[in-house]
Amino acid sequence: MTNQRPTDHASGDNAATLPTAYAPGEVEGELYERWVARGYFEADAKSEKPPYTIVIPPPNVTGALHLGHAFQHTLMDALTRRKRMQGYEALWLPGMDHAGIATQNKVEQQLAESGLSRHDLGREAFVEKVWEWKQNYGGKILGQMRRLGDGVDWSRERFTMDEGLSKAVQTIFKKLFDDGLIYRAERIINWCPRCLTALSDIEVEHEPSPGELVSIRYGDGEDSIVVATTRAETLLGDTAVAVHPDDERYRHLVGRTIKLPLTDREIPVVADEHVDPEFGTGAVKVTPAHDPNDFAIGQRHGLPNLTVMDETGAITVHGPFLGLDRLEARSAVVGALREQGRIVAEKRPYEHNVGHCSRCHTIVEPRLSLQWWVKVEPLAKAAGDAVRDGRVQIHPKELERRYFDWVDNMYDWCISRQLWWGHRIPVWYGPNGEVVCVGPDEQAPAGEGWTQDPDVLDTWFSSGLWPFSTLGWPEQTPDLAKFYPTDVLLTGHDIIFFWVARMMMFGLYAMDGQAPFHTVALTGLVRDEFGKKMSKSNPNAVDPLVWMDAYGADAVRFTLASGANPGADVPIGEEWVKGSRNFCNKIWNATRFALMNGATVEGPLPAAEEMTAADRWILSRLGETVAQVDALYEDYQFAKLSDALFHFAWDEVFDWYVELSKTTLAAGGPQADAARRVIGEVLDVTLRLLHPVVPFVTEALWTALTGGESVVVAEWPADGGFRDPAAQAEIALLQQVVTEVRRFRNDQGLKDGQKVPATLELSGAGLADHEAAIRSLTKLTAAGEGFTATASLSAAGATVALDLSGAIDVAAERKRLAKDLAVAEKELAQTTGKLGNEGFLAKAPDEVVAKIRTRQAAAEADIARIGAQLAALPQA
Repeated sequence: MTNQRPTDHASGDNAATLPTAYAPGEVEGELYERWVARGYFEADAKSEKPPYTIVIPPPNVTGALHLGHAFQHTLMDALTRRKRMQGYEALWLPGMDHAGIATQNKVEQQLAESGLSRHDLGREAFVEKVWEWKQNYGGKILGQMRRLGDGVDWSRERFTMDEGLSKAVQTIFKKLFDDGLIYRAERIINWCPRCLTALSDIEVEHEPSPGELVSIRYGDGEDSIVVATTRAETLLGDTAVAVHPDDERYRHLVGRTIKLPLTDREIPVVADEHVDPEFGTGAVKVTPAHDPNDFAIGQRHGLPNLTVMDETGAITVHGPFLGLDRLEARSAVVGALREQGRIVAEKRPYEHNVGHCSRCHTIVEPRLSLQWWVKVEPLAKAAGDAVRDGRVQIHPKELERRYFDWVDNMYDWCISRQLWWGHRIPVWYGPNGEVVCVGPDEQAPAGEGWTQDPDVLDTWFSSGLWPFSTLGWPEQTPDLAKFYPTDVLLTGHDIIFFWVARMMMFGLYAMDGQAPFHTVALTGLVRDEFGKKMSKSNPNAVDPLVWMDAYGADAVRFTLASGANPGADVPIGEEWVKGSRNFCNKIWNATRFALMNGATVEGPLPAAEEMTAADRWILSRLGETVAQVDALYEDYQFAKLSDALFHFAWDEVFDWYVELSKTTLAAGGPQADAARRVIGEVLDVTLRLLHPVVPFVTEALWTALTGGESVVVAEWPADGGFRDPAAQAEIALLQQVVTEVRRFRNDQGLKDGQKVPATLELSGAGLADHEAAIRSLTKLTAAGEGFTATASLSAAGATVALDLSGAIDVAAERKRLAKDLAVAEKELAQTTGKLGNEGFLAKAPDEVVAKIRTRQAAAEADIARIGAQLAALPQA
């Protein structure tokens, strides 16, 4: 094994400095601030070490740490801590997103408490107010990241609205504009009537909602058509009815006009292949200004776009519905149609998915609006090609299809938002219709009649530049040269469309075809222990800080990592965190015991012939575990590597090797000295393997064990290739014997610490050398005078004869077992009877029959087990 160790240090001297119990709250904060103060997480762009870079998915400036953050941050921290220990110049770059809508809403709510609106302040004063809010209240999550132990480079912390990133935004906007990839056009967008802005798809949450489905008759007699709608108020903006060109029912109406109810307008009947003739009546109303599909139909057929609602969702059509809110108008329109006898059918409630604003939960309105757009076709093609040709790996590979489904079918991206907080669109309009896009080093037009576009850019626009803008682009900085492209983007599969694809498009475009990262490691979503989605509106939402306060950051981190299978959702419950806390306590107690018994890392390992089989076995397993963990890290198998470390540390090191070494240490002599060195080696390497996932407890223990500066900058363990199959086979036999004796003791109702006289015949390979250890682990004493074997068992080349006469109340135990046997025999009789009944088998469902067969098999096993226990009891 390769180690970073100090010299002239007696590790056992530090045993007394470790408290008897681990109290994470007393050490975590102090340790983290020490790491930061010593600059362990700061990367050096001038270093000759190979770079390893991860940029943190920037949390919202308004946000607080939730379990999803804690989950992904744990995994990113594990990756960078390991790479730092492996000798890489590791940069994990932190920062925050300005969160346009969310932040503006926060400040507007604050103003409303004083009876003010942003319009009372004016744009410039309002933006200053937002910056003031950010300074006073924003960034709460950064302190929480410290609490979790995030090893980020705080000296490089970025914010999407800071000066450098704002310059990057203006630079790429200008470049896209000049290349004809940004344009302004009227299209259908998601509109929030409360926030008064366009929304991206990710800002719209679709939820099942009770509504109504109303079937309306357009026209009269043979020339009438029935259409169904959930939004009757949009009838006022209809400019056509569409049918499928092959639908014989309506072929005679195509090309003709039909009377639009409640109006004096005639609208055409058009044939369009978008219409599904099998759905409903096979006819659809077309409202191009208020539905994206209808807009597309309108474009194909040259239909007019009639906007019938204002930006607040109020009806603008003159007549009886003027000024009504859209939902009020819906009822009024249906009522008016009912009076005219045009309602053919009504279905209430009619549950269907309805889009809601993710910020204020207002129902989103599809709206025709003049907005700025990115022409994504060439950018999306490049993003798809980078994955197809292997420049970028998506992990797990099966999620590639979802990525391709998105980038291969991407629509142009609406990037303008009707907000004041954000990157203002760098376009000026002149008095004579001039349109000028201004770059960061250019002078904006001045003079009478020139105005800047009032909109700001979608937050995802600046986030899409994150992997390179945070490193100094568009300047050619040392950071950009050293750390771009980044190595891994680790994020949830739910934003593969909205963020991952956009970073790919912008990175390839701005960086001359160089992708922003080599690997996209996609995680699942954190759910509760029953697999249900956590949300603020449900009682299952958990504040990770509460668990960290109760059980420590390491326990939360290990629990999250233990559930992290690539791309799969992660169920988590408090009981699992308690289990991880127990694991941390086990690490603490075992290391403290080893230190108190002289475990050391000083000097070379003993020669193989100077070690016991147990020493050689644990070192052999240690090498295998290092190799296994390395392979799992490279495949982003965090759950499997956490499981491997847990079972190696708890089962093999603490429960077996430490217990086996007690016998050797008690005997003293050269083998005891060898055991102290071996246990020191094993703990040293194990703590370093565990450190990326549980950094705090391993730091406290590793420095106490080795006297080293910090495990953060210690060398990552290497597999030295030591293997001893013979020692592994020998200890495997010992484990089988001990396990079988323990099982027997449990079956006989013996207490854990109760000693029983026994004789041992050990014929298995090497077992004779372990008699003292076997007796110690199974609480078997030597057979004295008057010993009479009353029970025996055989396992793995060992025969154990025990005298249970003084250990248990034989009569009471026989009575208890006889009662259990009667219950099992009754169960067997009942299940056998049912399975022998042909009439029952003919009528019973397959799953019921299968359950009865399972019960029958369990009863047979119980009868065999209880019979063996009865046979093993001493005879009266």
